[in-house]
Amino acid sequence: MSEKYLAGIDIGTTGAKVAIFDLGGNIISSGYREYSCIYPKPNWVDQDLKIMYRSAMEASRECIEKSHISKSSIASISVSAQRSCTIFTDNNGDELMPMISWQDGRTTAEVNEIKAAAGAEKYYEITGLPLGPAWVLPKILWIRKNYPEIWKKTAKVVQLHDYFLKKLGCEEFIVDIPDAAFYGVWDTDKLTWSDFLMKSFNLEPAVLSKPLASGSNAGKLSAVAAEAFGFMQGTPLCVGAGDQNSAVVGAGVVNEGDLSVAIGTGGIAITYLDRPYRDPNMMNMITNHAIPGKWQMEGLQNGAAGVFRWFRDEIALFDKSTSAGKIQSIYKALDKMIAGTPPGSKGLLMLPYFAGSAAPRWNANARGTILGLTFAHDKACLARCFMEGITLEMKDIIKSIKNSGIRVTSARLIGGAAKSGIWNQIQCDMYNMDVHTLKIPDAAILGAAILAGTGYGLFSSIRDGVKKMVSTDKNYKPGPDSVLYEKLYDIYVKAYQSLDDGKIFEAVAEIQSAY
Repeated sequence: MSEKYLAGIDIGTTGAKVAIFDLGGNIISSGYREYSCIYPKPNWVDQDLKIMYRSAMEASRECIEKSHISKSSIASISVSAQRSCTIFTDNNGDELMPMISWQDGRTTAEVNEIKAAAGAEKYYEITGLPLGPAWVLPKILWIRKNYPEIWKKTAKVVQLHDYFLKKLGCEEFIVDIPDAAFYGVWDTDKLTWSDFLMKSFNLEPAVLSKPLASGSNAGKLSAVAAEAFGFMQGTPLCVGAGDQNSAVVGAGVVNEGDLSVAIGTGGIAITYLDRPYRDPNMMNMITNHAIPGKWQMEGLQNGAAGVFRWFRDEIALFDKSTSAGKIQSIYKALDKMIAGTPPGSKGLLMLPYFAGSAAPRWNANARGTILGLTFAHDKACLARCFMEGITLEMKDIIKSIKNSGIRVTSARLIGGAAKSGIWNQIQCDMYNMDVHTLKIPDAAILGAAILAGTGYGLFSSIRDGVKKMVSTDKNYKPGPDSVLYEKLYDIYVKAYQSLDDGKIFEAVAEIQSAY
């Protein structure tokens, strides 16, 4: 029998990646293309699906070309994609407008409508989601109110995983069960649409994608998609998962006590749950794990490495090239700059709320802030304070997970930031716990490959796939900088509270809304 390989396609917020793996979790080849978000107004975030599709297509062709393997040896393909993105499609399955990103914050009024109709506590009890603008439901309500002509033409409201899986050859729009939660009308414990919420907001299941378990068979690659992406026509397709649900599989977070920390465009800390659970403080999300009948607690960070990318482009003023090699060299240069700057950035503090605050504060009006600037600070101080500020917010999230009654003792670092040794040590010191990196830090795309292998039957279960394909790389232990970072964290919390209590965030957001 010839050797088999697995392919994962990851459609992220700022780029598309395609990778091929062997069954031991070794990466054979990969391709990547970067793209951007669109910001029509302050706090609005859209994306162009045609650009994203073309980027994924180019990344796939690059991956296939570099692999030097027979296309027929690729056993199966699965998809990981950014979650809670809202796509309105017509009867032909074509988008009616740009995709509304999960980072979008235009729906404050609609969130208040949901709160009035369902109540924050009841909504959280059903969905496992704190009320907020990120979910699909408030965007549906916003379109109904502001663009009724688009709603009238809408046949389906789908998410990004569903959209790409259908583009690859699936006959209908399929949402993986973990992603179904982000519609905002899914009963996370009963694994079905909530009758109460569907009726409350006049929605029918027919307008949403069909829920199926991650790793399920989803059809075969079409002739059109085979030509576009470079894979062999008829290659089996398997239901994947949203990027963070896929990433916990790729990180091996499949047992109680396991914690993954992802700092990608957005950030997230996730711990595995063996049973249904709710955060008594209603700060963190509960969603379905890719393993059927299991759950995960998630603390979401709206702006993480995406904020650092903004620093790269707008302040550091590096060339905005989309070449993966050039991007990596830019980040190595920034790492070198940061390594020469003392911890604490000479007294600079950055609040990374470029897209509002998610867990644990859930404040759509929160805005990015830098405190402590003097003439003694330089670009290197700014670079480090951006890295530290992003990590301070993640520390805030991890602390809220622990405060909910969940025990975690160490973390697995994934996402783009895990490729930076200096950032890994900052995270270790900031969280004051042991952290581990993985052999494959791009855990979402590895998770997609594991789901592809499970669906094809190469693994007996998702856990079996994790056992065979996931392995750790480096271990980090906290150092003396943990003491300084604890002091910095106290200032961070007080700074947020002062700006929020004084309604400074709210006032700035109101001014921005006029532009």
